[in-house]
Amino acid sequence: MRESGVLLSITSLPSRYGIGCFSKEAYQFVDFLKKAGQTYWQILPLGQTGYGDSPYQSFSTFAGNPYFIDLEKLIKAGYLKKSECDRADLGSDATKVDYEKQFINRYELLYLAYERSDIEKDRKFAKFRAENAYWIEDYALYMAIKKYHDNVSWEFWEEDLRLRKPEILDEYREKLEKEVNFYIFLQYLFFEQWYALKNYANKKGIRIIGDIPIYVAFDSADSWSHPELFQFDENRMPIKVAGCPPDGFSADGQLWGNPLYRWDYHKKTGYEWWIKRIAACYQLYDVIRIDHFRGFDEYYAIPYGSKNAVNGEWEKGPGMDLFEAIKKNISEDAQIIAEDLGFMTDTVRKLVKDSGFPNMKVLQFGFDSREDSDYMPHTFDKNCVVYTGTHDNDTVLGWYEKLEKNDKKLAKDYLRLTGVKKKDIPWEFIRLAMMSVANTCIIPMQDYLALGDTARMNIPSTLGGNWQWRMKKNAISDDLAKRMMTLTKLSARFPKKKRLEK
Repeated sequence: MRESGVLLSITSLPSRYGIGCFSKEAYQFVDFLKKAGQTYWQILPLGQTGYGDSPYQSFSTFAGNPYFIDLEKLIKAGYLKKSECDRADLGSDATKVDYEKQFINRYELLYLAYERSDIEKDRKFAKFRAENAYWIEDYALYMAIKKYHDNVSWEFWEEDLRLRKPEILDEYREKLEKEVNFYIFLQYLFFEQWYALKNYANKKGIRIIGDIPIYVAFDSADSWSHPELFQFDENRMPIKVAGCPPDGFSADGQLWGNPLYRWDYHKKTGYEWWIKRIAACYQLYDVIRIDHFRGFDEYYAIPYGSKNAVNGEWEKGPGMDLFEAIKKNISEDAQIIAEDLGFMTDTVRKLVKDSGFPNMKVLQFGFDSREDSDYMPHTFDKNCVVYTGTHDNDTVLGWYEKLEKNDKKLAKDYLRLTGVKKKDIPWEFIRLAMMSVANTCIIPMQDYLALGDTARMNIPSTLGGNWQWRMKKNAISDDLAKRMMTLTKLSARFPKKKRLEK
């Protein structure tokens, strides 16, 4: 089936109070997608962000981001007053997220809501806590202790606490009981609001593609509470960390710093933790895009303490063994997109083929005049997902304006761009993607809006200034939806009426 959708981070929605969230604007965006004939909304990871604001570095692989909790719903519930929310300084620029102000001032509002909620007496809250006990107790305790220690990473905590001695854990559970309950309260609100939004989208015929990182952050409840899962030494410090080698994005490679998995241990447990993680993702999303899929074939291991990623080595991952376990324990028809971008080998290609999962094609990667590329549409197989760009790319317009002379000539010749107006150039690339044989086509919202490089979401290997872009309040319109619908129908990606009525 030929389908299409839009890539837009929750943070980029034009919600009130400084950041996109599960507000009425999210529901309006779902309505817009339906009007435009789309079947997918792809989002970035929903995890709680920390230092650097990256959704790919979360404090928990299971917890949701409290920033996404809609404050207006808390006002309606009587937990907050509108005047309190209006007074809070959550950022004054409607086109950018100010994460520092969100961290300082939004949590104050959320804590005030918790104190007024009397949530401990709520049976639904108690049920939620019991159903999620396998991760939420460690997560909430971790966050409470982290706050108590001025938000430093657990590697800097006192040794007994860092090593999780039972008696000191009991001491902190008692001492920080209110804080622990607060963080569980936040998760209760997050999941309640997200499931309501997802259910609304599904009823409108919109399926959610959720993006999950292959790795977890070192500064996370996962690495602190389950050190046996990772390549740690006897002091629970990383031996090697994750990243990727030098490539077109970075001459020094990318030093992500995430702890690497002990795949031998995971295999002995039947991949229990991974199965729980993927199962939790299928409650959140309809389709999962696994970031850095090639790491399951071979992963790049960089000695801990390195200043860059130049001296890493490739080591063997679990391969199909993991995905066979997932299919056996979750579903034979697991809906997964394999993000196989970057340095490719024959063994990675074989893993993608053996899995049966669709892989990714990014048009921007195709226009290199020095060599042939399998990112050009005439080379595609149907079982793939085509993008004009991803969150790590510039917008099409920003990218096109910076192209080298020969690469731009290739693009002009391939798409017949001579004489095309600047504002229409992104639409020519969108048309190319939509008309390709790829079963699925996902377009970043920035490209539909024909925005330049100021709307770029992330520049890999840089810190600061990323993940901030927000869509203007009146950016989407009926005219835009009609234009998208026309192209969707022309490319035979318009869903059947029966599908929309589900």
